[in-house]
Amino acid sequence: MKRKLETLFMLTRKRSIQFLIGALFFYLVLVTLEIPFVFKTDFTAVATRPLKLLSEEDSQLKDSPARPLKTVSNAHSPSQLASRSVLSALVLNEAAFESKGNDGSFELYKLVKHARQVGRRLWKDLESGKSRTVVSKPENRSSSCPGSVSLSVSDTLGVVPLPCGLTLGSHVTVVGKPLAARPDFEPKIAVVTEDEPVMVSQFVVELQGLKTVDGEEPPRVFHFNPRLKGDWSGKPVIELNTCYRMQWGSALRCDGWKSKADEDTVDRMVKCEKWIKDDEDHFEESKSTWWLKRLIGRTKKVNVEWPFPFSEGKLFVLTVSAGLEGYHVTVDGRHVTSFPYRAGFTLEDATGLSLTGDIDVHSVFAASLPSSHPSFSPQRHLEFSTRWRAQPLSDSGVELFIGVLSAGNHFSERMAVRKSWMQHRLVKSGAVVARFFVALHARQEINVELKKEAEFFGDIVIVPYLDNYDLVVLKTVAICDYGVHTVSAKYIMKGDDDTFVRVDAVISEARKIPDDTSFYIGNINYYHKPLRYGKWAVTYEEWPEEDYPPYANGPGYILSSDIALYIVSEFEMHKLRLFKMEDVSMGMWVEQFNSSKPVHYSHSLKFCQFGCIEDYYTAHYQSPRQMMCLWDKLQRQARPQCCDMR
Repeated sequence: MKRKLETLFMLTRKRSIQFLIGALFFYLVLVTLEIPFVFKTDFTAVATRPLKLLSEEDSQLKDSPARPLKTVSNAHSPSQLASRSVLSALVLNEAAFESKGNDGSFELYKLVKHARQVGRRLWKDLESGKSRTVVSKPENRSSSCPGSVSLSVSDTLGVVPLPCGLTLGSHVTVVGKPLAARPDFEPKIAVVTEDEPVMVSQFVVELQGLKTVDGEEPPRVFHFNPRLKGDWSGKPVIELNTCYRMQWGSALRCDGWKSKADEDTVDRMVKCEKWIKDDEDHFEESKSTWWLKRLIGRTKKVNVEWPFPFSEGKLFVLTVSAGLEGYHVTVDGRHVTSFPYRAGFTLEDATGLSLTGDIDVHSVFAASLPSSHPSFSPQRHLEFSTRWRAQPLSDSGVELFIGVLSAGNHFSERMAVRKSWMQHRLVKSGAVVARFFVALHARQEINVELKKEAEFFGDIVIVPYLDNYDLVVLKTVAICDYGVHTVSAKYIMKGDDDTFVRVDAVISEARKIPDDTSFYIGNINYYHKPLRYGKWAVTYEEWPEEDYPPYANGPGYILSSDIALYIVSEFEMHKLRLFKMEDVSMGMWVEQFNSSKPVHYSHSLKFCQFGCIEDYYTAHYQSPRQMMCLWDKLQRQARPQCCDMR
């Protein structure tokens, strides 16, 4: 009996061990194959781990998820990754900016040294926390939005403020008198012969927007320019236009002929009305012609022909009203012209009225103005949503890196880029990386907001010098440095924050070049000569040669990585010559590289310098609204099409 009990005990223990071994083996199989356990308990939700969309924005991003990091931890969150790379790794030391020889770079390098010193101080204050934004109490804006504005002659000097812009139905009336024609030796509206003046009488009525960029003139939301005398055509005309970022759109010229019947109208009104030249010869000719036609019976009714709406020394009442489709201009109660709204501006952008030229203003009256104050702060475009954050960088390098030049206070421009072409699937997948390159602003409160923006979105690289238009070339070197050292890109592209990039088309152009070939792709200028006079003048000390080297226009060009590496190496060895025009500088550096290794130059007009063309690769001078319009069209249409010109 005792032996039977021992035998039973041994068998039971052996079976228990076998059962435990079997259960352990089964568990290991489940863990290895990642087969979830399903219980009829509260663990079901944890075990099955359903995909949960936290918001509508998440659902829109579901088709292009971010690639996970190899190591999952709080230290690798997007915001912390961004904070590590906020500052450019490009070393700006004194030795790099010593002028070498008589190459005309002394003044530029002197400017660089000053900008570097100020930039270091600004950044140091930012890092130490000494610079903080002042949070002011919300203002009661209702009192700053009058329904009308009335000014007498003494108050119309300069720009007349329209505090809250315009709205549908708003109208601005100007009472004035054109001055008598004056001799002008350098008129901008006529072709002149040497030492012979042109008699000119013209004035300009403009609705202007807020000045957003230091060193630039404010945008012209609506430009109305009657030319009584002095126009290149030799007859009185009215020219209408808009201007964004100091770049004019396509002008509408009314020269006395009524708009054609097949042309688009504006709120069912023609763009240009008919008028006749108001002088004695034309009047006598018109009268005799009319009587002749009456005698031979060719005309049964009298056609009323109005003269040009403005005369020297004659008082006029001009009214600009905001319609549903555009601006309408009447003079002395008669409709003269209508101008359709152009993409890039809204009625609320017209915050000032400017009156300049040969005009004696008597009074200004604006009525039916908006009663509520819109937010003109650029930060209104800055939506702090994780949807717009940059993807974490890949450890294996990227195919294309796009460096975008921007300015500290260009909040709306950067936001438009984030919402448009930076949402391309190649960017969202990590195959293409885009970053904004920004220098420090003279106003420290802008720098504080810039640093916050950079740390949140993770797509801004700050180059620590005081921003200056002549020093944009430093940002270009920083783009090359980031492209070869930080992301190890195969191709490197430079663009501007008002440039729309068709990412797929750009990378396709780069892929056409064989892998072992050094290349330079863009809208390339050959045999361009430096301007010796005017705003963009270049002295003979700065550039003694008659022609620039071949260079691609700055708004968009692509380099092979070996050229970018050469530029960075030359800069680090203090051998890279800097020139105040960054696109010419790039052409100069590529030409130097070409002397040791052949470079393939690829020219295409589809890298647009001015505006946009059909089937573009890049489109320049695009306002934030136009950027969104281009992106929307690109999503809905198979072929890329431009939005309305400004």
